[in-house]
Amino acid sequence: MGAGLASTAVDRLIDIRAVTKSYFSGGVTTRVLHGIDLEVPHGDFLAVMGQSGAGKSTLMNILGCLDQASSGTYLLNGIDTLSLSRAELATVRNRTIGFVFQSFNLIKRMSVAENVALPLIYAGVARRTAHAKALVELERVGLKDFGKRLPNQLSGGQQQRAAIARALVGDPPVLLADEPTGNLDTQTSVEIMRSFQQLNRERGITILLVTHEPDIAAYGKRLIRVKDGRVLYDGPVAAGLHGMAAALEIAS
Repeated sequence: MGAGLASTAVDRLIDIRAVTKSYFSGGVTTRVLHGIDLEVPHGDFLAVMGQSGAGKSTLMNILGCLDQASSGTYLLNGIDTLSLSRAELATVRNRTIGFVFQSFNLIKRMSVAENVALPLIYAGVARRTAHAKALVELERVGLKDFGKRLPNQLSGGQQQRAAIARALVGDPPVLLADEPTGNLDTQTSVEIMRSFQQLNRERGITILLVTHEPDIAAYGKRLIRVKDGRVLYDGPVAAGLHGMAAALEIAS
Protein backbone atom coordinates (compact mmCIF):
# COMPACT_ATOMS: atom_id res chain seq x y z
CA MET A 1 0.00 0.00 0.00
CA GLY A 2 0.95 3.65 -0.29
CA ALA A 3 2.66 5.35 2.61
CA GLY A 4 0.34 6.26 5.45
CA LEU A 5 -2.50 4.07 4.15
CA ALA A 6 -1.81 0.93 6.14
CA SER A 7 -4.81 -0.64 7.87
CA THR A 8 -5.21 -3.25 10.57
CA ALA A 9 -6.62 -6.70 9.80
CA VAL A 10 -9.87 -5.68 11.54
CA ASP A 11 -10.24 -2.58 9.35
CA ARG A 12 -9.57 -4.31 6.03
CA LEU A 13 -12.63 -4.88 3.91
CA ILE A 14 -10.51 -6.08 0.99
CA ASP A 15 -7.15 -7.78 1.38
CA ILE A 16 -5.40 -9.04 -1.75
CA ARG A 17 -2.00 -10.74 -1.61
CA ALA A 18 0.20 -11.80 -4.55
CA VAL A 19 -2.80 -12.16 -6.86
CA THR A 20 -2.13 -13.31 -10.40
CA LYS A 21 -4.48 -13.98 -13.28
CA SER A 22 -3.70 -15.99 -16.40
CA TYR A 23 -5.83 -16.99 -19.35
CA PHE A 24 -5.33 -20.11 -21.46
CA SER A 25 -6.19 -20.29 -25.15
CA GLY A 26 -4.92 -22.55 -27.90
CA GLY A 27 -2.20 -23.96 -25.68
CA VAL A 28 -0.89 -20.47 -24.92
CA THR A 29 -0.85 -18.94 -21.42
CA THR A 30 -1.25 -15.18 -21.13
CA ARG A 31 -0.64 -13.65 -17.72
CA VAL A 32 -2.62 -10.47 -17.17
CA LEU A 33 -1.98 -9.74 -13.47
CA HIS A 34 1.45 -10.15 -11.89
CA GLY A 35 1.39 -10.46 -8.11
CA ILE A 36 -1.03 -7.69 -7.07
CA ASP A 37 -1.08 -6.62 -3.40
CA LEU A 38 -3.91 -4.37 -2.27
CA GLU A 39 -5.58 -3.44 1.01
CA VAL A 40 -8.82 -1.47 1.15
CA PRO A 41 -10.12 -0.44 4.58
CA HIS A 42 -13.79 0.13 5.35
CA GLY A 43 -14.92 3.56 4.16
CA ASP A 44 -12.22 4.10 1.53
CA PHE A 45 -12.94 5.76 -1.83
CA LEU A 46 -10.56 4.23 -4.33
CA ALA A 47 -10.13 5.33 -7.96
CA VAL A 48 -8.50 2.80 -10.31
CA MET A 49 -6.87 4.08 -13.50
CA GLY A 50 -4.91 2.48 -16.31
CA GLN A 51 -4.76 2.33 -20.06
CA SER A 52 -6.64 -0.30 -22.04
CA GLY A 53 -4.89 -3.63 -21.58
CA ALA A 54 -3.26 -2.58 -18.30
CA GLY A 55 -5.20 -5.19 -16.33
CA LYS A 56 -7.53 -2.89 -14.40
CA SER A 57 -10.69 -4.55 -15.74
CA THR A 58 -9.36 -7.97 -14.80
CA LEU A 59 -8.46 -6.69 -11.34
CA MET A 60 -11.90 -5.15 -10.87
CA ASN A 61 -13.60 -8.37 -12.01
CA ILE A 62 -11.69 -10.20 -9.29
CA LEU A 63 -12.46 -7.51 -6.70
CA GLY A 64 -16.14 -7.73 -7.71
CA CYS A 65 -16.16 -11.55 -7.40
CA LEU A 66 -17.09 -11.82 -11.07
CA ASP A 67 -13.92 -13.84 -11.64
CA GLN A 68 -11.33 -15.61 -9.49
CA ALA A 69 -7.58 -15.18 -9.38
CA SER A 70 -5.26 -17.88 -10.70
CA SER A 71 -3.13 -17.68 -7.55
CA GLY A 72 -2.68 -15.62 -4.42
CA THR A 73 -5.28 -14.75 -1.77
CA TYR A 74 -8.30 -12.46 -1.74
CA LEU A 75 -10.14 -11.90 1.52
CA LEU A 76 -13.40 -9.96 1.21
CA ASN A 77 -14.79 -9.00 4.60
CA GLY A 78 -12.71 -11.84 6.02
CA ILE A 79 -13.97 -14.46 3.53
CA ASP A 80 -11.42 -16.32 1.41
CA THR A 81 -13.04 -15.88 -2.00
CA LEU A 82 -10.59 -18.13 -3.85
CA SER A 83 -11.83 -21.18 -1.96
CA LEU A 84 -15.48 -20.63 -2.87
CA SER A 85 -17.58 -22.43 -5.47
CA ARG A 86 -19.30 -20.37 -8.17
CA ALA A 87 -22.59 -20.50 -6.26
CA GLU A 88 -20.91 -19.46 -3.00
CA LEU A 89 -19.06 -16.66 -4.80
CA ALA A 90 -22.36 -15.38 -6.22
CA THR A 91 -23.90 -15.35 -2.74
CA VAL A 92 -20.98 -13.39 -1.29
CA ARG A 93 -21.06 -10.99 -4.25
CA ASN A 94 -24.80 -10.33 -3.95
CA ARG A 95 -24.57 -9.64 -0.22
CA THR A 96 -21.40 -7.56 -0.24
CA ILE A 97 -21.08 -5.63 -3.52
CA GLY A 98 -23.34 -3.24 -5.39
CA PHE A 99 -22.53 -2.61 -9.05
CA VAL A 100 -22.94 0.57 -11.12
CA PHE A 101 -22.07 0.41 -14.82
CA GLN A 102 -21.61 2.91 -17.62
CA SER A 103 -24.71 1.69 -19.50
CA PHE A 104 -27.16 1.82 -16.52
CA ASN A 105 -28.55 -1.69 -17.35
CA LEU A 106 -32.11 -0.86 -16.34
CA ILE A 107 -34.83 -3.17 -17.67
CA LYS A 108 -36.92 -1.09 -20.07
CA ARG A 109 -40.29 -2.79 -19.50
CA MET A 110 -40.11 -2.46 -15.72
CA SER A 111 -40.80 0.67 -13.68
CA VAL A 112 -37.91 2.44 -11.98
CA ALA A 113 -39.03 1.16 -8.56
CA GLU A 114 -39.30 -2.40 -9.90
CA ASN A 115 -35.77 -2.13 -11.29
CA VAL A 116 -34.42 -0.94 -7.96
CA ALA A 117 -36.26 -3.69 -6.04
CA LEU A 118 -35.04 -6.46 -8.33
CA PRO A 119 -31.88 -7.48 -6.36
CA LEU A 120 -33.98 -7.96 -3.22
CA ILE A 121 -36.57 -10.03 -5.05
CA TYR A 122 -33.81 -12.24 -6.49
CA ALA A 123 -32.55 -12.65 -2.92
CA GLY A 124 -35.97 -13.95 -1.81
CA VAL A 125 -37.31 -10.80 -0.14
CA ALA A 126 -41.10 -10.37 -0.30
CA ARG A 127 -42.19 -8.06 -3.11
CA ARG A 128 -43.95 -5.59 -0.81
CA THR A 129 -40.89 -5.31 1.43
CA ALA A 130 -38.57 -5.01 -1.58
CA HIS A 131 -40.74 -2.29 -3.13
CA ALA A 132 -40.81 -0.29 0.11
CA LYS A 133 -37.01 -0.48 0.39
CA ALA A 134 -36.67 0.54 -3.27
CA LEU A 135 -38.71 3.69 -2.62
CA VAL A 136 -36.46 4.56 0.32
CA GLU A 137 -33.35 4.27 -1.86
CA LEU A 138 -34.95 6.28 -4.66
CA GLU A 139 -35.70 9.08 -2.21
CA ARG A 140 -32.08 9.00 -1.02
CA VAL A 141 -30.83 9.62 -4.57
CA GLY A 142 -33.36 12.36 -5.27
CA LEU A 143 -35.86 10.30 -7.28
CA LYS A 144 -38.69 10.10 -4.76
CA ASP A 145 -41.40 10.89 -7.33
CA PHE A 146 -39.99 8.82 -10.21
CA GLY A 147 -40.66 5.26 -9.04
CA LYS A 148 -43.63 4.63 -11.35
CA ARG A 149 -41.89 5.90 -14.47
CA LEU A 150 -40.19 3.70 -17.05
CA PRO A 151 -36.41 4.09 -17.53
CA ASN A 152 -36.83 5.76 -20.93
CA GLN A 153 -38.82 8.52 -19.23
CA LEU A 154 -35.73 9.54 -17.23
CA SER A 155 -32.71 11.57 -18.28
CA GLY A 156 -29.30 9.90 -18.41
CA GLY A 157 -28.36 11.32 -15.02
CA GLN A 158 -31.63 10.17 -13.49
CA GLN A 159 -31.14 6.67 -14.92
CA GLN A 160 -27.69 6.51 -13.35
CA ARG A 161 -29.14 7.64 -10.01
CA ALA A 162 -31.70 4.84 -10.30
CA ALA A 163 -28.86 2.41 -11.01
CA ILE A 164 -27.07 3.64 -7.88
CA ALA A 165 -30.26 3.12 -5.85
CA ARG A 166 -30.50 -0.43 -7.23
CA ALA A 167 -26.87 -1.09 -6.30
CA LEU A 168 -27.50 0.07 -2.72
CA VAL A 169 -30.91 -1.47 -2.08
CA GLY A 170 -29.37 -4.52 -0.41
CA ASP A 171 -27.17 -2.37 1.88
CA PRO A 172 -23.82 -3.70 0.55
CA PRO A 173 -20.67 -2.36 2.22
CA VAL A 174 -18.94 -2.02 -1.18
CA LEU A 175 -19.98 -0.12 -4.31
CA LEU A 176 -18.08 -0.97 -7.49
CA ALA A 177 -18.55 1.66 -10.19
CA ASP A 178 -17.16 0.90 -13.67
CA GLU A 179 -16.90 4.11 -15.74
CA PRO A 180 -20.18 5.38 -14.23
CA THR A 181 -19.97 8.77 -15.96
CA GLY A 182 -18.94 7.48 -19.38
CA ASN A 183 -22.34 8.18 -20.97
CA LEU A 184 -23.05 11.45 -19.15
CA ASP A 185 -22.39 15.10 -19.92
CA THR A 186 -19.99 17.13 -17.79
CA GLN A 187 -22.52 18.71 -15.42
CA THR A 188 -24.36 15.43 -14.84
CA SER A 189 -21.03 13.67 -14.25
CA VAL A 190 -20.24 16.21 -11.52
CA GLU A 191 -23.62 15.56 -9.88
CA ILE A 192 -23.13 11.79 -9.95
CA MET A 193 -19.62 12.01 -8.51
CA ARG A 194 -20.82 14.30 -5.72
CA SER A 195 -23.46 11.67 -4.97
CA PHE A 196 -20.71 9.06 -4.63
CA GLN A 197 -18.79 11.35 -2.28
CA GLN A 198 -21.92 11.83 -0.18
CA LEU A 199 -22.54 8.06 0.01
CA ASN A 200 -18.96 7.53 1.10
CA ARG A 201 -18.99 10.36 3.63
CA GLU A 202 -22.45 9.95 5.16
CA ARG A 203 -23.11 6.20 4.87
CA GLY A 204 -19.55 4.95 5.06
CA ILE A 205 -19.87 2.94 1.86
CA THR A 206 -16.55 1.78 0.42
CA ILE A 207 -16.33 2.82 -3.23
CA LEU A 208 -14.15 1.28 -5.93
CA LEU A 209 -14.26 3.46 -9.03
CA VAL A 210 -12.82 2.60 -12.45
CA THR A 211 -12.23 5.57 -14.73
CA HIS A 212 -10.02 6.83 -17.56
CA GLU A 213 -10.62 10.45 -16.61
CA PRO A 214 -8.36 12.27 -14.13
CA ASP A 215 -11.09 14.80 -13.27
CA ILE A 216 -13.40 11.93 -12.25
CA ALA A 217 -10.66 10.13 -10.30
CA ALA A 218 -10.08 13.39 -8.40
CA TYR A 219 -13.32 12.82 -6.47
CA GLY A 220 -11.77 9.82 -4.72
CA LYS A 221 -9.55 9.70 -1.66
CA ARG A 222 -6.99 7.29 -3.04
CA LEU A 223 -5.61 6.42 -6.47
CA ILE A 224 -4.44 3.10 -7.87
CA ARG A 225 -2.65 3.19 -11.22
CA VAL A 226 -2.31 -0.14 -12.99
CA LYS A 227 0.16 -0.78 -15.80
CA ASP A 228 1.17 -4.08 -17.42
CA GLY A 229 -0.68 -6.04 -14.76
CA ARG A 230 1.10 -4.39 -11.84
CA VAL A 231 0.25 -1.60 -9.41
CA LEU A 232 2.36 1.36 -10.52
CA TYR A 233 1.06 3.79 -7.89
CA ASP A 234 -0.98 3.46 -4.70
CA GLY A 235 -1.47 6.63 -2.68
CA PRO A 236 -3.36 9.91 -2.30
CA VAL A 237 -5.29 11.02 -5.36
CA ALA A 238 -3.82 14.51 -5.62
CA ALA A 239 -0.22 13.34 -5.59
CA GLY A 240 -0.94 10.53 -8.04
CA LEU A 241 -2.69 12.79 -10.53
CA HIS A 242 0.06 15.39 -10.22
CA GLY A 243 2.61 12.67 -11.03
CA MET A 244 0.61 11.61 -14.08
CA ALA A 245 0.40 15.20 -15.34
CA ALA A 246 4.14 15.71 -14.83
CA ALA A 247 4.95 12.47 -16.69
CA LEU A 248 2.73 13.51 -19.62
CA GLU A 249 4.38 16.93 -19.75
CA ILE A 250 7.85 15.35 -19.86
CA ALA A 251 6.77 12.91 -22.55
CA SER A 252 5.43 15.72 -24.73
